[in-house]
Amino acid sequence: MLYTRKGDNGTTKTFGCDQRISKSSSVAEALGSLDETNSFLGLARAKTAGMSFKTALGETKFSDVVLEVQQNLFIVQAEVAGATMTISVDKIKSIEKIVDEIEKVLPPIKSFFLSGATVISATFDFARTLSRRAERRVVAVKEEGKITVSAETMTYLNRLSSLLYALARISGHIEGVEEIKPDYK
Repeated sequence: MLYTRKGDNGTTKTFGCDQRISKSSSVAEALGSLDETNSFLGLARAKTAGMSFKTALGETKFSDVVLEVQQNLFIVQAEVAGATMTISVDKIKSIEKIVDEIEKVLPPIKSFFLSGATVISATFDFARTLSRRAERRVVAVKEEGKITVSAETMTYLNRLSSLLYALARISGHIEGVEEIKPDYK
C-alpha cells in the first residue's frame, strides 16, 4: 500500500521509534534533505548511463560511483532516523580515492567556476549543492542533540560534496569544455 493515512495529521515515524514526530521537525527536514539528494543522484545516474572516466585506477563508470553513493545515503538516512547503522571508514576512503585520482587528471583549481559547462556537469553541481544542504541539516539536528551521528558519517557527508564537485569537473573535462571563472565585474 502506498499510503497509510497515519501521516495525515502532519506527523511521521522514524526508524525503530514508536513515537511520531512532526513532519516540520528538524529531524524530518534532515531526512528529507538526504532523500532529496539521493533522488537527484538517481537523475545523475540515469543521465550518465554508459559514461565513464579514466584515471590511474582504470576506467570508472559514473553510474557505478553514483549508485554506491545512493546506497550509502540510505545508511546515513537510517542512522539519522535512529538505526544503529553507520558509515564505515572504508566508504570514506573510497570517496577520497576517487577524488584524489580525478584531481590528478584535471588542471589544478585556482578559482571558483560557473556551473553549467555541460548538462552532466551542471547535474553534478546541483547534486553537490543538495548534498551540502543535507549535510547542514544533519549538523543542525546533531548540534540540537536530537540525534547521534557518528564521526564517520559526518566525514562521509563532507566528502560527498567534494566527490560530486570532482565528478562535475571531470565530466566537463571529458567533453572538452572550458571551465568559466566568475568575472566579479
